[in-house]
Amino acid sequence: MIAPPDIPTGYASFVESGVLVVALGSCAGAVRRAVHDGTLHTYAANHPSRRPLRGRGMAYAVPLPDGLTRVVVRHSRHGGVLAPLTGDRFLYPTRAPEELRTAVRLRAAGVATPEVIAYATYPAGRLIVRCDVATREVEGGLDLAEFLARERSPAEMRSALAAVRDLLDALQRIGARHPDLNIANVLLVNHASAPWQAYVLDVDRVTFGRPGDQSIGDANLQRLLRSARKQRSRGAVTVADADLARLGAAAEVLA
Repeated sequence: MIAPPDIPTGYASFVESGVLVVALGSCAGAVRRAVHDGTLHTYAANHPSRRPLRGRGMAYAVPLPDGLTRVVVRHSRHGGVLAPLTGDRFLYPTRAPEELRTAVRLRAAGVATPEVIAYATYPAGRLIVRCDVATREVEGGLDLAEFLARERSPAEMRSALAAVRDLLDALQRIGARHPDLNIANVLLVNHASAPWQAYVLDVDRVTFGRPGDQSIGDANLQRLLRSARKQRSRGAVTVADADLARLGAAAEVLA
């Protein structure tokens, strides 16, 4: 078994039933039990209280065996034109270690993104592995695509898009460029006692440049706007240009 890459403080690595796992220390015992007889994704797919989530492949929201920690487990798959050939097979160590490091860095800088609880890699050939990633579930969340899929009141639209604008500002503030930013990669949460909050998802390919760089903010904004307009042209979402223009404040130079 290949040794894991360097892991952030607070995480532990172990091998269970031939599976290499990196997990948050406080959850390592529960994750170990989850992979004891199979994969993380199999555990989630077979859990009696699983909640399916949409996205690339199938993801499930489930509790870990400790009964306390709720996670979203997804099985990593390639996207793009080569996806039919590469499928779910990756060169070791996959993108999961980078996702973990990036999520830790974003969260430490005050950018909202789900906490990575664990990832697990499974041998699939010489230096080839399959991978599952578990992130802490953000309960009550829906992605921006789901939010825009039906009519919203003007007040609700303004509040939610203000949260997205704050997220874009936060990414620019620390110089984080997200090459895959789209309306399915922004998670919105609204609790009765608090305003909307936006989380950034799928951070494995995020790169870091100069903090406050307006060109980074512009690039993130334009990717998100292109995604919204593309889905609108397909009839999948309902959003006016005037509402999308509210996001433009994120492209301003931050003090």
